Amino acid sequence: MLDRTIAPPIQPLARVALPAAALMALPNGARLHVLANDAQPVVRLQAVFRAGKLAEPKPGLATLTARMLLEGTTTRTARQIADEVAFYGASLECDAGFDRSTLTLYCLTRHLPALLPLVLDVLTNPAFPESELQQLKTRTIQNVRVERQKTSFLASERFNELLFGAETPYGRAFDAEAYQALTADEARAFHQTAYAGANAELFLCGDVAAEQQLVAEAFEALPAGVALVAAPATDDATALSGPSRVPVAGSLQASIRMGRLWPSPTHPDTHRLKLLVNVLGGYFGSRLMRNIREDKGLTYGIYSSVAPREAATSLVIGTDVKGESADYAVSEIEMELRRLQEELIPADELETVKSYMLGKFANELSTVFEQCDKYKNLVFLGLPADYYTEYVSQTEATDAETLRALAQQYLAPETMQAVVAGPAL
Repeated sequence: MLDRTIAPPIQPLARVALPAAALMALPNGARLHVLANDAQPVVRLQAVFRAGKLAEPKPGLATLTARMLLEGTTTRTARQIADEVAFYGASLECDAGFDRSTLTLYCLTRHLPALLPLVLDVLTNPAFPESELQQLKTRTIQNVRVERQKTSFLASERFNELLFGAETPYGRAFDAEAYQALTADEARAFHQTAYAGANAELFLCGDVAAEQQLVAEAFEALPAGVALVAAPATDDATALSGPSRVPVAGSLQASIRMGRLWPSPTHPDTHRLKLLVNVLGGYFGSRLMRNIREDKGLTYGIYSSVAPREAATSLVIGTDVKGESADYAVSEIEMELRRLQEELIPADELETVKSYMLGKFANELSTVFEQCDKYKNLVFLGLPADYYTEYVSQTEATDAETLRALAQQYLAPETMQAVVAGPAL
């Protein structure tokens, strides 16, 4: 009989490798990456352009342009686009991130040929109709106004301003007046420059073996354009200004954001640093969760994570607490940072974190879409082909002495930028 009081043995994770992607270079400069898997008759097509906030000539223009692509073309209205997508039971979305903008189509494989003309129409013939442009501006400004009533949004906004600089794409706060002043002509000009073949990476994954040539031929219709220059990366991680407070009248809750600039994923210590960050606050049994949630009862949840971007990477620690507990919570976070600098992580705790990380990693490779997401990281962050193999082997091999040395180098509380948004005390 099975004894459910005894946990099953932990099996080591076998060496992993992402499926090889077929790469096709198109005449217009675009590149098509294909990961074929016929387990399910579904497909995901993503057209990714260097058209994010790093590339926008005016603040807000990248987001406005991306969202306007689905608001009508020279041959289809927004309603017609939505109806056609719905008719095929598909999904079509476009949005801008910090680094790039992405148009994503999900559909059944048999419907891909019928939907490709729509995708190309959206990408190459946006009309930027004035009525939809004004409605989109109004909705966006209203949404940000609502978000700015939340301490968590305000804390993150101020944290990014201080960490990256208020005038940089990563740190610039949303400016409603500047966003309202953007014009359709500016969006058209940005679209013509950024949404060109020379700036496009195309990712086709799923049951696509018979469709890749069709997709390649379709996307040759993108104008070639001129490749935009990538923003320079920075690995600087220096001491920053002291704690910053964002007063929120009437709020009973305070949101805390702490962190610093962090080594990029290409740094030789990146995998060991990820292990260290998970020990600190990367899973439910982490140091921060056990102390600040389980022992002190100050929060429902607290986390630490690394946010890699193409031009800068950051470490972020975040939580929400009662307003009167904010300073106490900050001091407890700093105490946990010092503990990692001073004490060796016990062997059983370290083994638990390693098992969690490797199990989570294996689970994140369960579908071809997730495998493609991992592959995209290699492409956009300039990572070596053996990056994930090294992730497994270095995670398994890292010892407590190495993690303590890394904590001494990277987790000093005085190098952390701290922001508290909440009631003025």
